[in-house]
Amino acid sequence: MYFALIMAGGSGTRLWPMSRDQEPKQSLRLVGERSMFQHAYDRITPLFPPENIWVVTRAEHAADLQSQAPALPPGCFILEPEGRGTAPAIGLAAIHLHRRDPESVMAVLTADHYIADQERFRRALTAAEQLACEGHLVTLGIHPSAPATAYGYIEQGARRPPVDGFDVFRVRAFTEKPNRETAMRMISSGIYSWNSGMFIWQTRRILEELRRQMPKFYDQLMEVDAALGSARYPQTLAQVWSQVEKQTIDYGVMEHAEDVVVIPVEIGWTDIGSWSSLFGLLEADAQGNLVRADHIGLDTQRSLIVGEERLIATIGVEDLVVIDTPGALLICRRGSEERVKEMVDRLKAVGRTDLL
Repeated sequence: MYFALIMAGGSGTRLWPMSRDQEPKQSLRLVGERSMFQHAYDRITPLFPPENIWVVTRAEHAADLQSQAPALPPGCFILEPEGRGTAPAIGLAAIHLHRRDPESVMAVLTADHYIADQERFRRALTAAEQLACEGHLVTLGIHPSAPATAYGYIEQGARRPPVDGFDVFRVRAFTEKPNRETAMRMISSGIYSWNSGMFIWQTRRILEELRRQMPKFYDQLMEVDAALGSARYPQTLAQVWSQVEKQTIDYGVMEHAEDVVVIPVEIGWTDIGSWSSLFGLLEADAQGNLVRADHIGLDTQRSLIVGEERLIATIGVEDLVVIDTPGALLICRRGSEERVKEMVDRLKAVGRTDLL
């Protein structure tokens, strides 16, 4: 059986102050009138029936996400007591799906991407399923359009036979976010893709890799697995999860995984991980501004203006990000909004958790 797993547990600190603990980025309507979670759900419904679409999220967000996708059965929500990173979230989902079908394949997708060519994306997922059924760990790589330093990179190794018209390569290495000079060398080589964070594999294969590479976590996972379907599951999960170390799937598994292949795709992909990522997705005005607010500007250019309540007036500014929300106003230069996470950390340090 082929399952889709939507990862919807992130806090989205780089989209503060709109993204908050009680309304994280997956619930925000940043592109069009649908939330990021609804976009993620909508683009896979032609391929997966609702009972095969599962969501891993924090317990306090489940009701909101359920209301956004009412066709999803409540039992398809996998609830983390607290976020521990992508590796534990994927492991938790894997034991649930493996219990449903020991031969199952899971497509790990996220709720913070925008994909323009949805039909080609679904075709890539179908091709990836074929490779996963052969025992490979499959990742979708994104054809790089610029020497971006905000993404990890995948180095392509030996070419494999194509599947359904898609090129397939062995993965030689995963590289974390490079500096600009290194990224330029990678782009010019023609053998790198951006790491999309989307993976397709058999549940038994990813559990094997967790056992081999994260043995302590695997043992903890087996404690949870033993309680699945019983009255003691919630208590067991809570007890175990409080002791699980935070880890990403890239560091914890993929960098040293066996038998990994990549399908490089061009699907109009954007990772909405910062405010500037909206440029290129939304239509700008004649001055290059993106405005989703009551705004009057004089000599204002190439700026993002977002507001929820009051008028925002700007004079003689350019390349700014202005995000106005009840209780918090963010103003920064475009290009420096990658430091918004630092601001969130500063708010935590000074005890302003009421704004997070």
